[in-house]
Amino acid sequence: MRLAAIVQARTTSTRFPKKVLKDLPYGSGVTVLEQVIRRLKKSNMLDEIIVATTVNPEDDPIVEISRKEDVKCFRGSEKDVLERYYQCARKNNIDIIARITSDCPCIDWNIVDKAISKLLKDNLDYVGVERSYPHGCGDVEVFTFSTLELAHREANRDFEREHVCPYIYKTAPQKFRIALMKAETSLYAPDIRVTLDTPEDYALLCAVFEYLYPQKKFFTTKDIIELFLKKPWLKLINHRVIQKKIYDSFEEELEEAVKILELQELNRVKRFLEENCK
Repeated sequence: MRLAAIVQARTTSTRFPKKVLKDLPYGSGVTVLEQVIRRLKKSNMLDEIIVATTVNPEDDPIVEISRKEDVKCFRGSEKDVLERYYQCARKNNIDIIARITSDCPCIDWNIVDKAISKLLKDNLDYVGVERSYPHGCGDVEVFTFSTLELAHREANRDFEREHVCPYIYKTAPQKFRIALMKAETSLYAPDIRVTLDTPEDYALLCAVFEYLYPQKKFFTTKDIIELFLKKPWLKLINHRVIQKKIYDSFEEELEEAVKILELQELNRVKRFLEENCK
């Protein structure tokens, strides 16, 4: 049985282009993607790490980073991420896949291993993680190749193809043996955000790495939580950032749009949508 982390990565992010190529720590010459790869190498469960990027020439630097870090790199569809994952796993003969995104430079290999162990021990098809750890530390989904293959064959809506796993846990959960993992009390901190979607997120991550990295290159989720307890002002740096979500209906998107408008105090537009789009 072969277990691999497949790390999806691209440079054409809409909110923060080339974010995975940013230095972390700032000015170090080490990229966000390299931090993700190096932290996953600490895993005791993974047989290999594969970076799954796109055929877009703009993603050539991702191939170079993979080569530099001595991990495989697969190139596939830019928009159909489910297709990219399926072909990557199929061509590399992977039996168990841990899905990781390259915007999580604080990913905790201990949580990744815990999710893999749960899938194997309980004979499951899919293990997800509830939003209970700091966002960016426990962002992993683990599933079997047969689960991925079924999703690839049957998923046909855009949101099912763009995000890999929605068909499994959202569209057809009755077809799979699914479990969600939750953080233990000592690591429960869903209000901490150390993932990378925006420049504000990057500023926060630079601060986190500035404090922790010089003393402990492979700091853990516990270290991050302790840092935020000592310096609670860190949360202010990116507290207005809204995490992108998966929507499969107009009504869900409208509800989220109203929340964003309210956050930005665009009340006239908010009222217009509420009155005219019910």
